[in-house]
Amino acid sequence: MYKILKACNLASNIFLMDVEAKRVAAACEPGQFVIVKIDEKGERIPLTICDYDRQKGTVTIVVQTVGASTTRMQKLKAGDSFRDFVGPLGRPSDFVNEDIESLKKKKFLFVSGGLGTAPVYPQVKWLHEHGIDADVIIGARTKELVILEDEMRAVSGNLYITTDDGSYVRKGMGTDVIKDLVNNEGKKYDVCVAIGPMIMMKFVCLLTKELGIPTIVSMNPIMVDGTGMCGACRILVDGQVKFACVDGPEFDGHLVDFDQAMKRMGLYKTEEGRALLAEQEGDTHHGGCGNCN
Repeated sequence: MYKILKACNLASNIFLMDVEAKRVAAACEPGQFVIVKIDEKGERIPLTICDYDRQKGTVTIVVQTVGASTTRMQKLKAGDSFRDFVGPLGRPSDFVNEDIESLKKKKFLFVSGGLGTAPVYPQVKWLHEHGIDADVIIGARTKELVILEDEMRAVSGNLYITTDDGSYVRKGMGTDVIKDLVNNEGKKYDVCVAIGPMIMMKFVCLLTKELGIPTIVSMNPIMVDGTGMCGACRILVDGQVKFACVDGPEFDGHLVDFDQAMKRMGLYKTEEGRALLAEQEGDTHHGGCGNCN
């Protein structure tokens, strides 16, 4: 069992938990995820790691209530436990394995949308701990949905917040802030990392391609099973079939076929849609098993 040491709400239907998971905490890196299961009958839920403390042996997760399992999870309190807490899974962010001195010469821009702020935070924190301060844009629909602002401000070089309705700091999308920073403030970036809803990542990538900024995206929003077996997170990257949970979750955003991925997500939600995808995709419909029997 994996004990919950802290449980609190961050915003409407978004909550944070610190979980005692010593082995996961000892091995995880920014960009990776865990699979959580409340009890023996519970659903397996893949969740990106928001933070970790190797000394305390804890891993922090941020969850949005979207269905029955996450609604049950939100009712758990400090002192309760998860039956399973498996990880770390997926590939760490590429910069984790890069030469630190080379990284220090690069200027990073992170763009987070909504819940995407949670997986952005450990990446920015890791860079900060290694002497690299990145610029960060947090985008949310309203002020009430801005999360981890204080935590992000403590580790970022510059923090820019924008809301769709203009209820906090400035009105507009993350792409508006990017344009302002590059075109009006003369900022230059070597790498952009965008994490959030699919449509947000798509338009960030369209803009950064125009601006000539290499961009990494995380496809964790489309993961279901988290092992490559269900085929939910099948995407096309530079025309090649990839699965976010085993080949990613991070990819070159300029090579991801977002239109195909979003269309596929809609089809995958129904039994009829999955049957159609199985017929169209053949042996590549699933990841780990390679067939649809």
